[in-house]
Amino acid sequence: MTLDRRSLLGSALTLSAMTLFPQMTRAQARKLVFATFTGSWEEAHRDVLVPAFRKAGNEVLLDPMLSVDQIAKVTAARNNPPIDVMLHDPGPALTAIAQDLVEPFPVAQSKHYGDLIAEAQDPSGPAMFFQVVGLTYNPEKIKTPPTSWADLWKPEYKGRVGITNMNSTLGTGFMVELARMYGGNESNIEPAFKKIAELKPSLAAVAANPGALAALYQQGQIDISPGNFNAIQILKARGVPVEFVAPKEGAIAFKTSVHIVKNSPNKALAALLIDTALSPEVQTRLMQSPYLVVPTHGKVKMEGEIAKVLARDQAEMKKKFVFQDWKKINEQRPAWIDRFNREIKL
Repeated sequence: MTLDRRSLLGSALTLSAMTLFPQMTRAQARKLVFATFTGSWEEAHRDVLVPAFRKAGNEVLLDPMLSVDQIAKVTAARNNPPIDVMLHDPGPALTAIAQDLVEPFPVAQSKHYGDLIAEAQDPSGPAMFFQVVGLTYNPEKIKTPPTSWADLWKPEYKGRVGITNMNSTLGTGFMVELARMYGGNESNIEPAFKKIAELKPSLAAVAANPGALAALYQQGQIDISPGNFNAIQILKARGVPVEFVAPKEGAIAFKTSVHIVKNSPNKALAALLIDTALSPEVQTRLMQSPYLVVPTHGKVKMEGEIAKVLARDQAEMKKKFVFQDWKKINEQRPAWIDRFNREIKL
């Protein structure tokens, strides 16, 4: 039997994977499933991460969903999880770890973990990128760029404002920041509920997730909203009139980590997928247009729109942006989500 190059690469990958998790056997392996986020994140991972992983002859399926849905799926099938790799923002990551749903990442065998900036290094799940949330708007409809979160309440925007619900990190992060503006904090967002109730007459939509929020700009249903920097860049690349600005109170920044699911039959290949995501090659490509994902690899230099609009390097970003305490937020977040879903309906 003659082996072609692809078969040889695949065999090499499997052997490499088995060195990371010696207990793995070939019979245990199935096609890898990576639960990425919806919208622009799925696009970025499909276009950049998946091809990079396939170069070694392996396959991966993307299953886009919110973090809360990832956790629910894995919890419902702990002994035979349908997902091998989970992607989480800070709050859901803490929940997944506390509920014993993740496997430690094999740090010692990783090629790239040691080159991550300190804030991205976590053996429970390293951070593969940062997200930045600020104000997004349609420059064809809004000629003067907004400068503050408070601008969402301007009467001229009535019926054109969009937000996301608190199931998403974008929605919760915005509510916490709103609370901080009016005397609250990560443990008390009562001021935010009061202000968001005042915003209801101006709301055109409450999106289920950031991807759905981005679609509202494409459909011309909203003109201004809180939004993710990279999601806006992908819309711009498609010709959608939309811009991003950091509010004067500071844009919200948080890391997004990637985790091996406990009891996955594909632990080793999951580790290799994560290491691929941490590589400077993948992170450098994801930093380019149209994705503009903020890297966590310390040797990847920030450039282009990221350096121009956000920060010149990770050190400047830590000084310039708002980082929230997700341990405190998680203590009450489920109750806040329930309340938001009851009270903020259109």
